[in-house]
Amino acid sequence: MTFRKTHHNQKILKAFITTFCRVKHGNSDSLCKDCLDLLNYGLNRLQHCPLDPKPKCKNCPVHCYMPQYREKIKEVMKFSGIYYVKRGRLDWLIRYFLS
Repeated sequence: MTFRKTHHNQKILKAFITTFCRVKHGNSDSLCKDCLDLLNYGLNRLQHCPLDPKPKCKNCPVHCYMPQYREKIKEVMKFSGIYYVKRGRLDWLIRYFLS
């Protein structure tokens, strides 16, 4: 996987988890323990993805997330995606469909 694509995916993952934690858990300065654990797990999964190029997780034939993390990341992505769109961040939506 190219460095640029990996960096882009890491940036989106961090932004979505940070937004989720800030809004849902009220943490403005740093991530709570659960969200930090999810972020570290997700970044680790991205780093070790065997597929090149990496498909979107929902289209991936290999589910590398453990079930409890998979459910949590789905919740985070759904919440943060809607949050960004409702606040006019259509660039996130455009990037999602064009990537």
